[in-house]
Amino acid sequence: MKLSDVLTCARGGTPADLLLANARIVNVFSGDVTTGNIAIIGDRIAGIGDYDALEVRDMAGRFVAPGFIDPHVHIESSLMSVSGFVNAVAPHGVTTVIADPHEIANVLGISGIGYMLKSSEHQPMNVYIALSSCVPATDMETSGARIDSSDMLHLMSHDRIVALAEVMNYPGVVYGAPQVLAKIELARHYRKRIEGHAPGLSGKELNAYLAAGISSDHECTRLEEAREKMTSGMHIFIREGSQAKNLETLLPLITPRTAHRLMWCTDDRDPHDLISLGHIDAIVRRAITAGVDPVIAIQMATINPAMYFGLRHLGAIAPGRQADMVIFSDIADPQIEEVYFKGRRIAHHGEMLPETQVQETFPTPPSMNVRLDSLDFSVPAAGSHARVIEVIPDQIATRSVVMPVTMSDQMAVADTSRDMLKIAVIERHRGSGQIFTGFIKGLGFKNGAVASSVAHDSHNIIVAGTTDEDMKTAVEAIVRVGGGLSVASHQKIVAVLSLPIAGLMSPAPVHRIRDQLDVLLACTRDIGAIPSNPFMTLSFMALPVIPELKITDMGLVDVGQFKIVPLFV
Repeated sequence: MKLSDVLTCARGGTPADLLLANARIVNVFSGDVTTGNIAIIGDRIAGIGDYDALEVRDMAGRFVAPGFIDPHVHIESSLMSVSGFVNAVAPHGVTTVIADPHEIANVLGISGIGYMLKSSEHQPMNVYIALSSCVPATDMETSGARIDSSDMLHLMSHDRIVALAEVMNYPGVVYGAPQVLAKIELARHYRKRIEGHAPGLSGKELNAYLAAGISSDHECTRLEEAREKMTSGMHIFIREGSQAKNLETLLPLITPRTAHRLMWCTDDRDPHDLISLGHIDAIVRRAITAGVDPVIAIQMATINPAMYFGLRHLGAIAPGRQADMVIFSDIADPQIEEVYFKGRRIAHHGEMLPETQVQETFPTPPSMNVRLDSLDFSVPAAGSHARVIEVIPDQIATRSVVMPVTMSDQMAVADTSRDMLKIAVIERHRGSGQIFTGFIKGLGFKNGAVASSVAHDSHNIIVAGTTDEDMKTAVEAIVRVGGGLSVASHQKIVAVLSLPIAGLMSPAPVHRIRDQLDVLLACTRDIGAIPSNPFMTLSFMALPVIPELKITDMGLVDVGQFKIVPLFV
């Protein structure tokens, strides 16, 4: 669409392609709701007012708001391909995401980022990319790739790369690690946002982190932490994902004076939650129910992230803006009825219109390089007490506790009577055969094992179980299907979900993945699992940048000390 054509239509010289008449328009600039008609030409909004149009659709007083924006999401964590993800979330009113392809980048490197860019190119959604900053996240794990500043150079000028993604190596920033600063300097040179990831960082260390130019954080789990970071200049992404849920805790942060510095994000949301709850729309509804002004809740989902990332053509219903809109009947309970993307209706009452769906056909290489004959989860007892990872319900952080070990034939073994299970990480990228086994509390298994090739951030295989035999059975199953999730019991596989795209994603539609996942979750309940989704819980146990104690293929990581520590004490 030529600019001159938009201007001619805007001044009334030619009819609009489409007029949404009698709409109650959510004005995210003024904070008001006004009544009017929205004139659309091509993919743009020409104006608000009385216009002739080739087609008129009567909104009959329904509310029209800008399309929702998720400023921080890992598409891979939905277990879906890019096409599957778009088809799942667009009906919920999400017309823009800022995706960090950190997961696939840690498996496939730059080619993984290329896959995400290519797959998202012609989707009925704006998919922008935050260039993954930590591949690998640390040097205390084995990743499938390494991306340094020189690798990033040719990507920084890409028009859909809008930021350097979450800089998780905050000690590297605070203490000036050259390889970390080189990436930050590159982003600054290209005037890209630099995203933060600094759980618990405070005081002078926070000052140093901010002085590097990092401008946001989505890891706040305490109100005082979020308030300190916000008053120090950070934009706060209030996260409500499938595993980390921070909305309720951070709600008091939202006031008319502070809301412009805040926005919602999901980070990670699984297929079950996408179907049963929704996406950004679910967060908006929950915030409104909790007392947040509806227009403020919508501003945090639209204009705030658009302006933060410099996407000035998005985030509002106004002349010249891209015609991305959501329609609903009740602003106090915005259930999305219709979704428009670039002036075209793409979803109606929770379903994508078939003609708008785009299927991708971009293959990825095999990513399971595991020596099955080397699987050994035995732990020689080198002491009477061991460090144990303790799961915190509904959080990705853990506690570090010390527990007496149960021994058999001079080996430390799992003890279901104390909910002290084995947990292990198996390197899957290089075929090194490297494995480290430790202990975890809070999963509750009474028998069997659960394994997954989704294990942030390097996505080696993670497995937890009550016996070495069941752990081996579970791992063997996901290697054979090219990556995925599995449940074993009594040395037999009882359920498996294949994730052949980098061991992270499935090309299947969301409902099929959800159904398979439901079978898996039912099987985990049968073996006594305490977390509602132990796969999601396990996926963060290998993330060595989230306190307190985590496990990688190299050993136990004390995140506070940022170093590997002995299993036995």
